[in-house]
Amino acid sequence: MYDYLRKKFADIFMKFLQLNHVALHVAEVAKSVQFYGEILELEALPRPAFSFAGAWFRLGIDQELHLIEGRTEQVNAHSRGNHFALAVSNLQEIEEVLKSKKVAYQPPKQRPDGTWQLFLQDPDGYVIEICET
Repeated sequence: MYDYLRKKFADIFMKFLQLNHVALHVAEVAKSVQFYGEILELEALPRPAFSFAGAWFRLGIDQELHLIEGRTEQVNAHSRGNHFALAVSNLQEIEEVLKSKKVAYQPPKQRPDGTWQLFLQDPDGYVIEICET
């Protein structure tokens, strides 16, 4: 029924193209920049001159990670809760890099659909899933 209505009234439904960015409220931008830039090796992006501290990174082809400084409360995150996932072509290579940089992570496990994944946390405790596509 929903698909029928969506086709019939396509001009009034919102049309999202893709996820543009993920924003994380962090305690200290410098620690997060070190983690996302040096540990995960994300590409730093220019950021507009906002009135608050932050940093931007590229995620994949054209999505972004926006870090916003000023978090004071504890992050309550776990792998079945709030997290974001980064797709990679070779999870074993990522695991070797994490080991070489002495980054703590949960060992890879396979989801019921066959996809391999591992989880780690950033300096604020946000959970990041890395999954093999």
